[in-house]
Amino acid sequence: MMNTELVITATGTVRAIYSETICFQSLGQPSIRRASHVEPTEGGQWIADLSPVGGPKLGPYTIRSKALHAEVEWLQTHWLANPSD
Repeated sequence: MMNTELVITATGTVRAIYSETICFQSLGQPSIRRASHVEPTEGGQWIADLSPVGGPKLGPYTIRSKALHAEVEWLQTHWLANPSD
């Protein structure tokens, strides 16, 4: 199970990588947006595309779970830990 890390910005915005371990409605009206896409390639491998948050494409990976792990790791390091507001 993934722990949910919350980051509160200087403007009071709460940021997190979505999981169902916390009820985000309890923090106010949530605004949920896609940060990435994990998709198969034509060759049957997996790519984590982080372009929705200005990130790179990671992979290819032989199995989907490795792409999902890389996706979360990148988001935690580059997006969650470095809020722009």
